Amino acid sequence: MRDNQTLPIPRLSLWLTHAGMLAEQVMRAFWPFFSILMALLAALMLGLHDLVRIETVWISAVVGLIALIATAILGIRRFHLPTRAEALVRLDETLPGRPIQALMDDQAIGAMDADSVALWQVHQSRMAARAAQAEPVKPDLRLASRDPYALRYAALLALVVAALFGSFWRIGSVADMTPGTAQAGQGPSWEGWVEPPRYTGLPTLYLADQTDPVLTVPEGSRITLRFYGEVGAHSLTETSTPLGTEAATDPEQEFVAERSGQLRIEGPAGRDWRLNVLADTAPKIAAAGSAEAEAGGQMKLPFAAADDYGIVSGMARIELDLPAVSRQYGLKTEPEPRETITVELPMPITGDRTDFTEDLIEDFSQHPWAHLPVKITLRVVDAADQETVAEPHLTDLPARRFFDPLAAAVIEQRRDLLWSRENAPRVSQLLRAVSHLPEDLFRSDTAYLRLRVILRRLETFTRHNALNAKQQEEIAQALWDLAVLIEDGTLADALERMRRAQERLTEAMQNGASDEEIAELMQELREATQDYMRQLQRLAQENGETQNGQQGPNGETLQMTQDDLQRMMDRIQELMEQGRMAEAQQALEEFQQMMENMRVTQGQGQGGQSEGQQAMEGLAETLREQQGLSDQAFRDLQEQFNPGAQSGESQGNEGQSGGLGRGQNHEGQGGRGQDQGGEGQQGQGSLADRQQALRDELSRQEQGLPGGGTPEGEAAREALGRAGRAMDEAEDALRGNDLAEAIDRQSEAMEALREGLRSLGEAMAQNQQNQSGQGSEAGDAQANNRDPLGRSPGSAGSISTDDNLLQGEDVYRRARELLDEIRRRTGEQDRPQIELEYLKRLLERF
Repeated sequence: MRDNQTLPIPRLSLWLTHAGMLAEQVMRAFWPFFSILMALLAALMLGLHDLVRIETVWISAVVGLIALIATAILGIRRFHLPTRAEALVRLDETLPGRPIQALMDDQAIGAMDADSVALWQVHQSRMAARAAQAEPVKPDLRLASRDPYALRYAALLALVVAALFGSFWRIGSVADMTPGTAQAGQGPSWEGWVEPPRYTGLPTLYLADQTDPVLTVPEGSRITLRFYGEVGAHSLTETSTPLGTEAATDPEQEFVAERSGQLRIEGPAGRDWRLNVLADTAPKIAAAGSAEAEAGGQMKLPFAAADDYGIVSGMARIELDLPAVSRQYGLKTEPEPRETITVELPMPITGDRTDFTEDLIEDFSQHPWAHLPVKITLRVVDAADQETVAEPHLTDLPARRFFDPLAAAVIEQRRDLLWSRENAPRVSQLLRAVSHLPEDLFRSDTAYLRLRVILRRLETFTRHNALNAKQQEEIAQALWDLAVLIEDGTLADALERMRRAQERLTEAMQNGASDEEIAELMQELREATQDYMRQLQRLAQENGETQNGQQGPNGETLQMTQDDLQRMMDRIQELMEQGRMAEAQQALEEFQQMMENMRVTQGQGQGGQSEGQQAMEGLAETLREQQGLSDQAFRDLQEQFNPGAQSGESQGNEGQSGGLGRGQNHEGQGGRGQDQGGEGQQGQGSLADRQQALRDELSRQEQGLPGGGTPEGEAAREALGRAGRAMDEAEDALRGNDLAEAIDRQSEAMEALREGLRSLGEAMAQNQQNQSGQGSEAGDAQANNRDPLGRSPGSAGSISTDDNLLQGEDVYRRARELLDEIRRRTGEQDRPQIELEYLKRLLERF
């Protein structure tokens, strides 16, 4: 048997294996001791003992010392010092064939046989070669089974944090906390400080530095004192708290100053102050002016607020002043209960909130209390949760005013309906009376048809006593949209009235009308022109434009004002009064041409319209035809419920704009029936055939739709698919003589067509941006600045151009129709917001 000291094993491998086994034993036996030691060192290095009372420090020290001793004893009992033989066994277990054990064995049999001895020696040589290649064995330092909560890692992390952010020298400060150690050389001492409430923004005061006998502090300040040295050497007496303190000798004392009084520290280096506690005053709030209505109808109420340390928040409460309401007409009935209006008061985002003036701006135009007496109560809260309520501000709730008599009447009936649902029959009667003779009252067929739809719904709900709160709100919203439409009007309506006035004046001049008739027609032209100019000005303000003009022959901008137009019309009237009809006719034609060119600029096309533009125009035409079919179905539905009324309404509409379809070049879409004096009242079968033809046309347009592969293009296709399905359902309803269902499905089809147009326009814009990035810089600028009709801009960034439009009268008329249609839709506020924004962007590009 060979001695283990003479084994051919690398010493380094054996030594490292032995050291690893020793490390295993140390970690398994003493890991609790090391964890507690690291936690105590971390707490001392971070200075946690300076943040607690001295008693707590010493109790913690005793507990920690006991824990260290206990874990050390337990570790010693568990510890086992590994031997060399155990290290050899550990190393031998990792080698194939256990060579170390084989080298330590002796030959048991055949010792006298030479061949057996030779074979044994060969075996020993092979095992020695394997043992010489032994590698050190890695120790197993895993303690998860002994420390399942990883407490050792938490202690190690705390020690690392203390090493980074703490100080090793803080450990020595524990000795200073031993009673009688530091104070034996220094004597008794004290320190203290005053911490004002955080919301005051005032700094902390160190009491030892305060030499003034009067100490002024805010109410709620926290005063902290610490006495060092022999207990009883210092004492505190204070009278700033309700109970006060008399000769208190505790080493650490803390109290909150609530009233003025005395603060006295008796003992070595004692001090005496008279505390002057400043009370936190309540905030102040009041209206700084009267409530007024802004240009857009928003209420503007200025208010002023102040507080010694700043306002935190505010609230305005608006409630109906019922005793001040004039209880007449629709307000005679008892009002339905409504919640008071509560809105947040605006606060300064930056700057000081101790004293400021702000404006409360809110839009209450659609609220049932608009223009009725209300009480506005302002309330503010400061950081100390003190609340102040101002005196109620009595006023009529400011809101948008409607100057058009018809719009004002609609708004009044809307108010009465919202006041109480008991007013529904009265509102129905008044609306029916208003719409009895529409030809001299409604400027737009759209407004008249909307009123009839609203009236029909309201009468249906009233007849069946089914008008609930939700339906009440829906009808009120519809009445609001109708009043806005009537008040604002549309540019297309104003242009149509001006064209009609020009045509009637031209016809009167050609037929030799009397001077009185010509003067009357001239006045009508003046009023129509002024209305058109007002609509142009409103549209320009919405689009951010600053001028209305045309391009001169050299590219300069020609400014046109209402005074210039007035002089031109005065000249025309003067020529007619002098009998110079030919010159007056020529001047009128020039005036008409100028008005048409004021918004539609002329230019030369660049190779015709693109595929996307043609698709947009085709879909727009389909939408107009669908609108015409829907209008015709609505008229047929009216005829069913009110026989004989259709002819009167048609005549009224004809006298207004030549029929709903013809007034907007919708020939064959409802206007054609009016032109034929009633022959256009086709049956449901004929409407169904026209609906089927329109569906086939939409299917054809879908096949060549551009923008494939893009999200916008796919959205357009999906929307047109929904429109097609709605058209099919409308056709089935028409063939089944269900006009109400057909109108609903046609409305869905129109909405889907509008959505498809929006998505297709976005796809075209995205495609234009992608293409513009591939050309030269000059080409990019030119492509990006083209309008939807493919026209280049004029000089100085003007929206007009020096070139001629695409040749042909039909193209010129088509461009004018597109512009008029876009402007007409822009004025319809009931359309979705995203569609209105898209239409405004188109107008900006024009």
